[in-house]
Amino acid sequence: MADKIRADKAGSVAELTKRFQESGATVLTEYRGLTVKQLTELRRSMGGAEYTVAKNTLAKIAATNAGLTGLDALFTGPTALAFVSGDVVEAAKGLRDFAKANPLLVIKGGVFEGKAISAAEVGKLADLESREVLLSKLAGAMKATMGNAAALFQAPLVKVVRTAAALQDKREKEGADA
Repeated sequence: MADKIRADKAGSVAELTKRFQESGATVLTEYRGLTVKQLTELRRSMGGAEYTVAKNTLAKIAATNAGLTGLDALFTGPTALAFVSGDVVEAAKGLRDFAKANPLLVIKGGVFEGKAISAAEVGKLADLESREVLLSKLAGAMKATMGNAAALFQAPLVKVVRTAAALQDKREKEGADA
């Protein structure tokens, strides 16, 4: 039976390691006191994230196996991991908003792009605008820049046309005066 438990633990560590490696970000939380209903709500609010409760020792080994450092201090108390595969900002906002409504959820910190981040940095991620909003702002700025460039390129042409029209008017007046 002891061998079977060790094999199960090895499988759990391998699965957690794989999730750490494949996720764009991982947020560690303490969920003590939350009901099953609240945890279900939390899972729905995070968008493209998978929320998993894990034993600290197994999660710590998995993080080390995945090449992540600086997380050891976060593996205290009951720990749940939010593995984010979609929009990191959306998941961080979901966690932050849920934590505001349910103070029993404590964001401990996490990993973003392979580097350990603090709970405050998770909050900063949540304050960012979503990817779609940032892309639309970029597209708007690019469109405005191209419009300004087009107007700038047209300006000399318009000036030449106006000058030519003025010269023609001047010649017509001179011809009429003669």
